[in-house]
Amino acid sequence: MAEETVKKKELSERQLEKLASKKKPPKYKTSIGDKAISVITYIVYTFFAFVCVYPFYYIFINTISNNDLSKRGKIILLPEGIHFENYKSVIDLPNLFHAFEISVLRTVVGTILTVIVAAFLGYMFTRETMWKRKFWYRFVVATMYFNAGIIPWFLTMSNLGLRNNFWAYIFPMVVSPFYIVLCKTFVESVPKELQEAAELDGAGVLRIFWSIIRPVIKPILATIAIFAAVNQWNAFQDTLLLVTDDKLYTLQFTLWNYINSASSLKSVISSTGSSASAAATLAHAATTTSVRMTVTIIVVTPIILVYPFFQRYFTKGIMIGAVKG
Repeated sequence: MAEETVKKKELSERQLEKLASKKKPPKYKTSIGDKAISVITYIVYTFFAFVCVYPFYYIFINTISNNDLSKRGKIILLPEGIHFENYKSVIDLPNLFHAFEISVLRTVVGTILTVIVAAFLGYMFTRETMWKRKFWYRFVVATMYFNAGIIPWFLTMSNLGLRNNFWAYIFPMVVSPFYIVLCKTFVESVPKELQEAAELDGAGVLRIFWSIIRPVIKPILATIAIFAAVNQWNAFQDTLLLVTDDKLYTLQFTLWNYINSASSLKSVISSTGSSASAAATLAHAATTTSVRMTVTIIVVTPIILVYPFFQRYFTKGIMIGAVKG
């Protein structure tokens, strides 16, 4: 009898398991109002996505379309008369490659130094043992709200010997209060037990920062890196005000010079190895949208290619530390 009851229990358990596995989860019934909200949400976000993407698409199709049609605004949705002479002629402009090297160098060096300084100062402002910690932190943050203006800035840079100097691209952007605040907020979310354990083992400030804090705050460092890289790559005013040596011209400034000098661009393109017809076409389009849009694509493309690699860090880097507890 006992064996029969055990077998019956086992059978009943198996049957229940089979029924549970076959039983489908209840479907959530959406109301008409929920469906309407979902449809409106998709429409709105699709519209905003279109508004963000279309300008880049519009610029690109105009760079590879017939220059005359592009000048008259006939290229709207699809390219016509596809060619790549615009890119060939712009890339063949003199000093363009050297200007590209200067832009890449200032972006790489400036980004690395900005990230290191922001991370270290953000960490130091969280240490209670730092001398006059609150005063220096408020002093740095105050610079976010007060600006002396262009003329005092220009005089200061000139007195520091940073005119026609590559370091004029680097030093003014090394200390960024906004990035320091982000790092400080992020470091405050890191458990203090990590630092205390390292201090008990005899680690110093630099050792704790490099071996303990730096690996933990990588998301915010990646976020700051892409912000700083975009700022360095797009920087234009410092070259305009401080640099007269064409060996230090950045890519943006060089292309701006060509865009705003149609006669110079015409003569430069004519003197390149391009065919006479291609040179005449681009020379005619030098004061229209074709060359301007080609320059825009050349300047924007590197940042567009780099951005996806850092995008996954943005939400985590910005939001961690925003909520306590």
